[in-house]
Amino acid sequence: MILRLLIIASLVLSAVGLGTLGFQLLMPAPHAATEAAAPAPPPLPARARFLVATRALSAGTLLKDEDFAVRELPPEQVPDGVLEPGDEIRAELRGGLLKQYLDAGAPVRRGDVLRPRDRGFLAAVLRPGARAISVGVDVVTGTAGLIWPGDQVDLILTQELPAAEAPLSRRIVGETLLADVRVIAVDQQFTQGATAADATPNRIARTITLEVLPEQAERVAVGSRLGRIALTVRAIEAAAAMAFPKAASVFGGDVSPALARSSVSDGIRMRVIEGDGQPREVTFR
Repeated sequence: MILRLLIIASLVLSAVGLGTLGFQLLMPAPHAATEAAAPAPPPLPARARFLVATRALSAGTLLKDEDFAVRELPPEQVPDGVLEPGDEIRAELRGGLLKQYLDAGAPVRRGDVLRPRDRGFLAAVLRPGARAISVGVDVVTGTAGLIWPGDQVDLILTQELPAAEAPLSRRIVGETLLADVRVIAVDQQFTQGATAADATPNRIARTITLEVLPEQAERVAVGSRLGRIALTVRAIEAAAAMAFPKAASVFGGDVSPALARSSVSDGIRMRVIEGDGQPREVTFR
């Protein structure tokens, strides 16, 4: 019995060995490529990236992000002094003043741009003979913070006259102080340089800087002492201006018929200067 079991086990082992040997003989030989690894591709030549002008830019242009593009060249062909692309460099150039003409595709160098924080930048932005003057604004007088650098605005002065010098209907008066002046900065954001991404959410401008003539600057300085200055934005197209009858001054009685009627009931007050040079008020009822 034991001999029979040994014979059967030997036969089984022989069958298994023969099967394994046959399977190995039938398998294809490994490809020669696995023995010798494929050669690595040669490294790409080094390239340097720098900023160029996307279009022809004249001297005096206030730069925006879309004025720049990125170009690549071998390092030995890159001009000296060019600017490498990056968020910090673009932030420095945004709103900068171009000091010289650049052709489309010309490299941009740091010396070509006067940045907003550089000394003399505001003076360079102004047109010849112009002046810059700032006025304080709030959420109402600054048109709810919707005024942007580059807008054309009118300045309206409202003031209250002393009660002893004017009847009730003529005590509040509004006048157009200046018309069609250019906004060159809102707080510290300059013309064409500011973008929606730069604006702080829910932030209301505190100052508006205007480009004016010398005599206009004097009017703004005096008007800011007399009363409240509000800004109104003009339409882009000059032809879109509405044809309203223009008055030198608009009084409370011109706006409110109720005030005009109250002035009639109070009588007309006039200041009379007699021979002694002393003025006195006379009311006509």
